[in-house]
This record gives sequence, structure tokens and C-alpha cells, in this order.
Amino acid sequence: MTRLIRLLPLAALVLTACTVTQPKGPGKSPDSPQWRQHQQDVRNLKQYQTRGAFAYLSDEQKVYARFFWQQTGQDNYRLLLLNPLGSTELELNAKPGEAQITDNKGQHYTATDAEEMIGKLTGMPIPLNSLRQWILGLPGEATDYTLDDQYRLSQVNYTQNGKTWKVVYSAYDSKSKPSLPSNMELTQGSQRIKLKMDNWIVK
Repeated sequence: MTRLIRLLPLAALVLTACTVTQPKGPGKSPDSPQWRQHQQDVRNLKQYQTRGAFAYLSDEQKVYARFFWQQTGQDNYRLLLLNPLGSTELELNAKPGEAQITDNKGQHYTATDAEEMIGKLTGMPIPLNSLRQWILGLPGEATDYTLDDQYRLSQVNYTQNGKTWKVVYSAYDSKSKPSLPSNMELTQGSQRIKLKMDNWIVK
């Protein structure tokens, strides 16, 4: 299948500063009641949406885009990747057991696994199933993680199918309640994924 988004200009987007500063202060225990309460508050969110900047960097390709993520239910979500002119390059609509992708030519694809399908179509092996939790500041299935001094995720290490992803959170949105990530970076081998969230709307 033809890979999508390959024509996005490399200089089309500048991720603010592009430097990762670690959350300051001593780490807190994952067993702390404050961390358990924070996780519960985040899990109680039924609907939310965020938009921002996306970058995928590897030895094979570099992709810069804007993104829009909307969660309308526990397993119902919509993801858009937009070019610098605001046109949709890729639209993903997912619900339990089914994922549909529409590319910038209007071509439709359907599969049961959104993560696998995006990898095949774009050449970007994005850990989408885990990212749905990580983007909220939740560890998902990971058990190796650390907290910052505000009882929020600071770093996550997660190994799946022989590949270890490292997630580093460099900033949180203090305006959102509960506090949600505003800047994060995922690395696996030579691959890097950067996400900068402009804002959050939660319900």
C-alpha cells in the first residue's frame, strides 16, 4: 500500500523548543494515595479532546503534522492528522472491534486493529493502543514507571513484542482538571514521536 503523508514538508512545523525538560523535584511513590486518586480522576473522564503538534522521526522518514484527537467513549475515538495548510492527510475512526481509515485521496480502509493498519499504511509503527493511555498520563499496561513531585507520570518504560518504548513527560497542562500532559516524547530504538498538546477539553 502507498504510504501516506510522505509529502509533508519537513520544515512545515516547529515543535516549540523541541527540548525535553524533566519534571522537577523528587519522584513520588507509585503506591501513594495521591497517585491512585489522580489515576482515578483521569479514568473518570468519559469524553475529551485535544489538538496540537505531531512529529515522527526515524532513520527512514521524518513526518511533521498537526493532530486532533477526540474520545467519545471508552473505546470510541477519532484521530486526524493535518498538513500545514489544514487539509486532512489521514482520518481514523475507531470503535470496539473495528477501525476505519480514510486517506487524503478519499481511499477507505477497514481493519480490526487500528495500530497495525496505521503502521502498514504510513510506515509509522505508532504504539496507538498504548498511546491512548499515555496521552492522558496513565501508564496503561506498563509497570515500570516513575512519578514527578506532583504525583503525575514522569517516565514510562514498556516492552511489547520485543520492543521497548520509553515515554518522557516534560510538561503538563495546569489549566486542565485533572492535570493532563502538554508535552511528551516516545522513543524506541531510532524512532522518536513527539506530541505537544495545545489544550484539552474534558467532560
